[in-house]
Amino acid sequence: MIVEESQIEHFINEIVILSQINHRNIVGLLGCCLETEVPSLVYEYISNGTLFQLIHSQDTDFPFSWEMRTLGYLDPEYFQTSQFTEKSDVYSFGVVLVELLTGQKPICSTRPQEEKNLATHFILSLQESRLFDILDSRVVKEGGKEEIMAVAYLTYRCLNLNGRKMPTMKEVITELEHIRVSPPSLKVDQNFEENACIEMETSGPLDSTSSFRRSCLNYNKASSSDEQPLLFNTL
Repeated sequence: MIVEESQIEHFINEIVILSQINHRNIVGLLGCCLETEVPSLVYEYISNGTLFQLIHSQDTDFPFSWEMRTLGYLDPEYFQTSQFTEKSDVYSFGVVLVELLTGQKPICSTRPQEEKNLATHFILSLQESRLFDILDSRVVKEGGKEEIMAVAYLTYRCLNLNGRKMPTMKEVITELEHIRVSPPSLKVDQNFEENACIEMETSGPLDSTSSFRRSCLNYNKASSSDEQPLLFNTL
């Protein structure tokens, strides 16, 4: 396998960025090796396992709680521009949120064709009012209905294929913190009392045809016993 020079240059740029990150919840980068056939990264030893292992662990003695799931892969626009932007991280974080909500892997070859890409599956489930059909049962059990809907709606915005319509990471963090501290309710959260139209460009990896789809989020004001609290109507 031969790695192109441009890819190595991009790899080095990523290393420079990663080496500047210092956070207690992020594994530290120790160094890299460019002398191998494929460049490699060397990280600190992860004694407690990776986020991927924790999300998809079958160990019932240590399930992810609702709080852990609501706190914190490749942006489709990258395939068109070959450029990473600050919104690329927003999309990737949106995929992680979908993993946390559903307990499923981002790509799975054993799922039906329309469900192989988890982000696509999540978006279609929202548009077809099937959100609670795909959620992890532990999330449904532990999370409040309004909390789940608020996080799902935020996730949906993070997965918008138009980067200009995505929230910033600062806005995402602020909204997650608000959900954690002050869970949304029917009386308080105006985002769910009004229709919020989001333009999703279903192209590239998400759809073989290029088209624009407008979906409106109608907040279901019925009682919490309703089976489908999110109603997405495609216009």
